[in-house]
Amino acid sequence: MASGLFGPIKPIEVSREEAGHGLRATLSWPHLVALGVGAIVGTGIYTLTGVGAERAGPAVILAFAIAGAVCACAALAYAELATLIPTSGSAYTYTYSVLGETLAWIVGWSLILEYSLACSGVAVGWSGYLVGLIESAGVHLPPWMLAGPHAGGIINLPAVLVSVGIAAMLMAGTRESATVNILLVVIKLAALAVFVVVVMPSFNPANLDPFMPYGFGSHFQDGEKRGVMAAAAIVFFAFYGFDAVATSAEETRNPKRDLTIGIVGSMALSTTIYILVAIAAVGAVSYTTLGGSPEPLALALRTLGHPVVSWVVASAAIVALPSVILVMMYGQSRIFFVMARDGLLPRRLSTVSKRGTPMFVTGITCLFVSLIAAFFDVGEIAALANAGTLLAFIAVGVCLMVLRKRAPDLPRVFRCPAPYLVGSLAVLGCIYLLVSLPSSTLIRFLIWNAIGLAVYFLYSRARSMVRMDRPVVGI
Repeated sequence: MASGLFGPIKPIEVSREEAGHGLRATLSWPHLVALGVGAIVGTGIYTLTGVGAERAGPAVILAFAIAGAVCACAALAYAELATLIPTSGSAYTYTYSVLGETLAWIVGWSLILEYSLACSGVAVGWSGYLVGLIESAGVHLPPWMLAGPHAGGIINLPAVLVSVGIAAMLMAGTRESATVNILLVVIKLAALAVFVVVVMPSFNPANLDPFMPYGFGSHFQDGEKRGVMAAAAIVFFAFYGFDAVATSAEETRNPKRDLTIGIVGSMALSTTIYILVAIAAVGAVSYTTLGGSPEPLALALRTLGHPVVSWVVASAAIVALPSVILVMMYGQSRIFFVMARDGLLPRRLSTVSKRGTPMFVTGITCLFVSLIAAFFDVGEIAALANAGTLLAFIAVGVCLMVLRKRAPDLPRVFRCPAPYLVGSLAVLGCIYLLVSLPSSTLIRFLIWNAIGLAVYFLYSRARSMVRMDRPVVGI
């Protein structure tokens, strides 16, 4: 058994041998690009534009650029590791194969938080657009069923229903879900293109003055963390999703080629879209109007006198935002699946149906996601999800650099350019964004990981397949 500073290491060869044992390879690069774009372009641009504007003013544009730059560095690291270790599990698997089991558990536990809360956050954002569209048509449903206790309701029923519907789709099969996702992505991108074309002629430079009303650094003002970096730490939620592509490694027909295209391609396309939409939104409508709105793009169109286009964009959001839930719930179920296969979670979670899909774990994921979406606020959800993602990205940056040093001669289909510079930028950028999150978020994140470590030492450690003298070969 190979061992490192943070517990036993599952060698790369073992991870590779496990690929294909259980999950069916049905995906090609168009599916992966659509999965990445489907996850990345979603609530972040449709909903968090308003949250970011509230924290940074017009400089939310800069916040998107900074978050995108940090994610781009992480994406390059992911691309190298995903093609080197083409196994489901994303950052959890890479950490297990490079740094050791204990850190891998922490990363996996954080990914559970990321994906579950991301699904829930998008479900709440989707609900906001649905309620806005219904009310704009003059129909008023009982408030108790449209929001959680934080907003004066009892339960966010639309968010629960969309989560259950997506889980049912995933249970039908991976390829079928990915094909539906491509259609949803096309609808979503078309709606955003319409938004930019209609809104950009109303661009007014005066709306960008002052550009940074709350300054650059993250600081408390009026009881909230404000500044460009505070906004970047929140809108960071808008960019991750490409890591969900890495979780599909075992279900990809040609992972050596398709994973690189899927990860890098989806990041490049999504970043371009985000910058264009953010410039159009805050350039045409004052950030004070957009700030905090649950449907900022539709609101901007109504403010500019385009009610029909507003209805079209809101309708497209309602149709297409579930693609984000689909990809994130897909990623969550695969993290559960791999951790269970390694023995760190109950083995029952690693069972698959005759169609090659992990139905049982998808149902567990759906229950977790629905409960969170039913009762919590999208801003709080996004902030806590970001904490889990940032830790995972830090681990991937470290794994990239350690593996380049430890095993420089391993054949790499995709080689990250300037790996030590890119890896360092990913790690340092993520650490800065992490400490820029609200203090309450960081406390909740520490509590979550304290619970996780308790589960690991009381249950998972003794059941680890790697610790049970399984024959392995070190790298």
